[in-house]
Amino acid sequence: MNLNFTPEDEAFRMQVRAFLAENLPEHLRAGMAATPGVFVEPDIGQEWQRILHAKGWLAYNWPVDCGGTGWTPVQRYIFEKESALANAPSLPVLSLKLLGPVICRFGTAEQKARLLPRILDGSDYWCQGFSEPGSGSDLASLKTRAERRGDHYVVNGRKLWTTHAHHANKIFCLVRTDTQAKAQAGISFLLIDMAQPGVEVRPIKGLAGDHEVNEVYLDDVIAPVEDLVGEEGMGWTIAKFLLENERGGACYAPKLLSDIAKLRAEAAAEPDGRGGTMADDAAFAADLARTELTAQALEMTELRVLADMAKGLPPGPQTSLSKMVASTLRQQVDALAVRLYGYAGLELEPRRPLYGNGAPEPLHGKAAQLAAPRYLNSLAWTIFGGTNEVQRTIIAKTVLGL
Repeated sequence: MNLNFTPEDEAFRMQVRAFLAENLPEHLRAGMAATPGVFVEPDIGQEWQRILHAKGWLAYNWPVDCGGTGWTPVQRYIFEKESALANAPSLPVLSLKLLGPVICRFGTAEQKARLLPRILDGSDYWCQGFSEPGSGSDLASLKTRAERRGDHYVVNGRKLWTTHAHHANKIFCLVRTDTQAKAQAGISFLLIDMAQPGVEVRPIKGLAGDHEVNEVYLDDVIAPVEDLVGEEGMGWTIAKFLLENERGGACYAPKLLSDIAKLRAEAAAEPDGRGGTMADDAAFAADLARTELTAQALEMTELRVLADMAKGLPPGPQTSLSKMVASTLRQQVDALAVRLYGYAGLELEPRRPLYGNGAPEPLHGKAAQLAAPRYLNSLAWTIFGGTNEVQRTIIAKTVLGL
């Protein structure tokens, strides 16, 4: 693998940097910098989405015939890295990076024409209905039932840990359409309008006081047959495609390395209580260096995946390795932040958001105020998108052949 960027890639990097410098508003940078959760709030993410959509740079992981940019995997990586360095808001992942590619791959021509433009312009804000009580890591055991009645399905069930369901007007779900088939074979992929009777969203507050996830109850909810993606029984195949994109379609290392660089800069100014700074603390410096080396190794792994994708190969099961390592690193980086700020890093401000007018004033600076909620929120990283235990099983079976 050639680790040097081509002259064309370097020119693209400079183009991205110039665009970010000119078009990324300071209030969006500040909002992203002050976001403790995994996803940014819609007021931050959707404004940035509109800016990128106007530029034609939004759907960079979609095929060109669906409205994608036509960027190479390396260009996508460059864009994500430069965006992380510039504190650009993360984009609506569920709509753009998960559902969009699914519709491009498995959707009908009618579904593409109807759904993709509304994802791009933000008319539809989607959430994901996969996990259920007792059916998270064992997703094949899900019980939400979709019964075909003429030209529509009647859906009954309950979805859990549904991120941003309280903001969404649509939900894509795995549902059971055949109760007689084996577990995986009886699952289908269905799109559901949340603005109808029978849909109830109940909030779940996290340890840090954030409202990101929810329970979604579906009681005799209607979904037209034309909102079935693929055929009945294809849900498991589509879900595997989607999860490969979730685990490997984006690069985790750029954001992690950016956050580590910020910790290193903060450590040079943060007192250690002994007359020096935290940069002089040998134990802290060693742990920070070890974390950075692991993040750099992750970056190389992600670049190898991108090199395969540039040859036309799918992300594949090796993306489980990226997801597992990135999840652990995210927790380590956020734990180092709490350690860096000492008592000041234990401030837990439950009011949200921590940006904009009316944001609570931090006791010891914004970075310290974010340390505790980010640390608590990062505990979810080794659970969502497949637990680390599930990732190890996938790696053992499909990568190592054990």
